[in-house]
Amino acid sequence: MDLLEPLEFLVKSACKEPELVKINEKFEGKKTIYEIFASDEDIGQIIGKNGRTIKSINLLLRTLKKGNGEFELKVIR
Repeated sequence: MDLLEPLEFLVKSACKEPELVKINEKFEGKKTIYEIFASDEDIGQIIGKNGRTIKSINLLLRTLKKGNGEFELKVIR
């Protein structure tokens, strides 16, 4: 399953300026890496207090993925 679309929806939903959100998808072997770019203020929103928001997004995506392949989320400042 392609996670780019649900990831984009979840990240943009947490942002005040969703139009500035950009997500790059990179492949390293069997692993997919999603690089998330946003405004400085929105980076804090995406990560959340003690990383709770990004951990929740990660959990939701892992549930959608159902164990088929590996992925990693990277929030880039």
